Amino acid sequence: MKLKCNGKKLEIKNATGFKTRLLGLMGQKDISYGILFPNCRSIHTFFMKEEIDVLGINEENQVIFIYRNVPKNKMVRVDKKAKKTSILELPNNASQGFSIGSILKFEED
Repeated sequence: MKLKCNGKKLEIKNATGFKTRLLGLMGQKDISYGILFPNCRSIHTFFMKEEIDVLGINEENQVIFIYRNVPKNKMVRVDKKAKKTSILELPNNASQGFSIGSILKFEED
């Protein structure tokens, strides 16, 4: 699927399998795509090669939190009260066009 970010369409992979959810963007350099973790409440950046942007989205694809330039070796957790939250990992600075309350529109390939 694709997501419009900063005037460009960015490929988004859906992390539904165990291996994809476990590895995420770990070890990647020059990241050119994002990964959506459905029904996810926390991620980590251990073993990352570069900083990433992290968005939390609710079931309506509305942005409920944004962490920009997350360095390696950090944990990002969602408020325990948030239900049906998904997390979107994006390349560093890809989230500049989004703010809390933005509605993300994903396009199928």
